Amino acid sequence: MPAATDVESQVLEALNAHGEIADTEAFSRSASPALDHQSVVGTLRSLEAAGMVSTEGTERTRLGLSSEAQDYLSNGSPESQLYNSVPEGGICMADLKAQLGSIADIGFRQAMQQKWIVIEKTETGQLVKRKVSEVQDKVAQQLQDVADGKTLAEAEVKDLRKRKLVMQTTHTVYHVTKGPNFSMQRRKAETDLTQEMLQRGTWREAEFKPYNFNALGVAPPSGHLHPLLKVRAAFRKIFTQMGFEEMPTNSFVESSFWNFDALFQPQQHPARDAHDTFFVTHPATTPLSTVPEDYRKRVQSIHERGGFGSKGYGSPWREGEAEKNLLRTHTTAVSSRMLYRLAQQGFKPAKYFSIDRVFRNEAIDRTHLAEFFQLEGVVCDYGLTLGHLIGVLSQFFERLGLSELRFKPAYNPYTEPSMEIFAYSKELKKWIEVGNSGMFRPEMLRPMGIPPGVNVIAWGLGLERPTMILYGINNIRELSGHKVSLNIVRQNPICRLGL
Repeated sequence: MPAATDVESQVLEALNAHGEIADTEAFSRSASPALDHQSVVGTLRSLEAAGMVSTEGTERTRLGLSSEAQDYLSNGSPESQLYNSVPEGGICMADLKAQLGSIADIGFRQAMQQKWIVIEKTETGQLVKRKVSEVQDKVAQQLQDVADGKTLAEAEVKDLRKRKLVMQTTHTVYHVTKGPNFSMQRRKAETDLTQEMLQRGTWREAEFKPYNFNALGVAPPSGHLHPLLKVRAAFRKIFTQMGFEEMPTNSFVESSFWNFDALFQPQQHPARDAHDTFFVTHPATTPLSTVPEDYRKRVQSIHERGGFGSKGYGSPWREGEAEKNLLRTHTTAVSSRMLYRLAQQGFKPAKYFSIDRVFRNEAIDRTHLAEFFQLEGVVCDYGLTLGHLIGVLSQFFERLGLSELRFKPAYNPYTEPSMEIFAYSKELKKWIEVGNSGMFRPEMLRPMGIPPGVNVIAWGLGLERPTMILYGINNIRELSGHKVSLNIVRQNPICRLGL
């Protein structure tokens, strides 16, 4: 390939001789040796920036070769390769397929259509033999014509497109004329006024590069927030504006008592087994002596015999099961601790929220992770009803820009009634599930010491799903782990919720 200076000199000589270059593509082909069109275009960009030339572009379409066709251009079409691999006496089909590999099937199909080969059945299997003495590889010739820019017949193009060997591509050619600073030799503009120029007076004849006062300066090095952290900050702002207090969520390891039992979740519940929960081996347990004895006995009694209008689960409650340590499966474990503390300190209405990591033994795919963020809101007060829950949820999601909500009855061991929350996403143009909600059961609240007449409404949702929608991310694995793109972290702006 000619050096950049050679391309530039040929362009300038052509302009000096003819006053214009009518078609850069034709100019590239006619040069001796032929020039790469992209190299000519790159040189014109540089000359145009210096004011030496002016260009006007025109888009053109042409046929281009697919990557598959590039291989056939070098080695011949599949049918030609197959024909050439068949010896005079024939060859076993299995051996021929093993020899040709991935192109065997398409080669057989095309060669049979063109009646180049014949298949005979023998006692040992199928034998492939030549049906004609010689063949002409028209496909390879057509591909070469496309590569050379020649025009093919419409039927030939249709056949090649059907085989996905050619595609329509668009490129730009330029009409080039002399610019206001045209000269046969590039004159480099000075960027600095030096002491030597002042002493010798050469600054009077020098050409200085103009200052670009609109150019952005070099961005100073700085840290960048991950998209999840940006969205978390936006959610935290919404909660604080609504008067919520953030719960402490700095303990990832939790005992089964606070994660399950305190929430009136039965010890036989499937969520407790290893398919959904990461159990900790060191230390494997947290002694129940860390839980006040009277509260522990009330939890045991409500599980085994019921109370407050409930029949309980009617099965023995085992301390060993409640002592097992695990990676918390939801931040509701934190809510249970906070509600118990609130009851012991003397109940008063409160609003809590949390946003932190939880862990589930999930199969990882484009929509699920084993470690993710859960967002939870809790309101406790006298006389709260399902209507209050719907009202708070409507206010909360409206601040997210999701004003259209639907609710569907659901089941949770520790809430009754329970509702799944659906919202209409204008970005996705469809209804999507955005969270779960409900009213905590008396079987959970009364053993804690929460007074009668006090109800607790709560809801939760994942942080990753809204982040993916806001930032146009289709695979949740791009938000966490080794697949995270640093460019996403550096370049994505702060998210804008409907605040």
